[in-house]
Amino acid sequence: MKTVYFDSAATTQVRDEVIKDMQKVLAENYGNPSSTHAFGRASKTIIETARKNIAKVLHAQPQEIIFTSGGTEADNMILRCAVRDGNVSTIITSPIEHHAVLHTVEELRNEYNIVVEYVKLKDCGSPDYEDLERLLKANDERKLVSLMHVNNEIGNILDVQKVADLCQANNALFHSDTVQSIGHFSWNVEETPIDFMTAAAHKFHGPKGVGFAYIRKNSNFKPLIFGGSQERGYRAGTEPVHNIKGLETAFMMAYNNLEEERAYVQGLKDYFKATLKEAIPEVKYNGNCEDTTMSTYTLLNVCLPMSAEKALTLQFQLDLKGIACSKGSACQSGSGKGSHVLAQILSDEDLQKPSIRFSFSKFNTKEEIDYVIDVLKEFV
Repeated sequence: MKTVYFDSAATTQVRDEVIKDMQKVLAENYGNPSSTHAFGRASKTIIETARKNIAKVLHAQPQEIIFTSGGTEADNMILRCAVRDGNVSTIITSPIEHHAVLHTVEELRNEYNIVVEYVKLKDCGSPDYEDLERLLKANDERKLVSLMHVNNEIGNILDVQKVADLCQANNALFHSDTVQSIGHFSWNVEETPIDFMTAAAHKFHGPKGVGFAYIRKNSNFKPLIFGGSQERGYRAGTEPVHNIKGLETAFMMAYNNLEEERAYVQGLKDYFKATLKEAIPEVKYNGNCEDTTMSTYTLLNVCLPMSAEKALTLQFQLDLKGIACSKGSACQSGSGKGSHVLAQILSDEDLQKPSIRFSFSKFNTKEEIDYVIDVLKEFV
């Protein structure tokens, strides 16, 4: 059976070079990085080299990069420490954030009695920046804004510079869940006054179980996990040297090949949109995908014209045909719940129709797109 993987927003295929580098570290660099002997120092060098290389690409300082188990831990660390250690009493976010942010914010409200405000959304799902400014100016309480750069379900791109400028003008902290954009978009934290960012290696062809938090220096955060003094005291626990090496290799390859691979993947998305529209004229695209400057090149959220009854079997039929895609966030698959993102932006009528997220990578081809569209056209 032919198989097609169009679910890279959930996780990506690991590059061969990443696997090779990780295998080498597993075989040769098994010393504990906290040990002072030669084996430990060799492992420590791998970690610190990765930290320096990542920081250089982001125009950050090495001490501002904290390795974590992934984006969810990094989001939790930043939000919790901002409230506990940063005197934040109000968090401004949106109702279409990743649940790593939404659920954490809800827990913080219960634990610390903080105020949580949700910025209004435009019909396409983008935040209303005028409403954000209103919320920032509402009072003199210490605030943190948490808005993701690239929405993981509909692909909308946040105007990070605009939000950062608004936060700076109103003495607010700015956190962005950048899990869907690190490795796919360029960053310069010297020019854009963002305070906190998050990344997960498996979103840019690296291994699962490793990521990092960017925490601007002088944030005065205390540890969230206690034990040893690893990661400058932010995160105790022996570092997974092989995973950090895999993260570094994937990260550096993503940025060394960024323009070439971006152009290729954007071409795939454009081809998918045009060909699908020709095959099924009634199809709709969710989010900002008509504006390439406001929609990521890596994914496309499609609303298909069919009855609710027929829609129930769509993903099953796609799976039978060997096609991997997603109804929404992979973190919600199997939960039986609809997308909290689409529920905020679609009409009741369109919510009854199936919306499918197709996400692309350098490993995909136009021939795969043709196959998927033939299957969709036949089913619809």
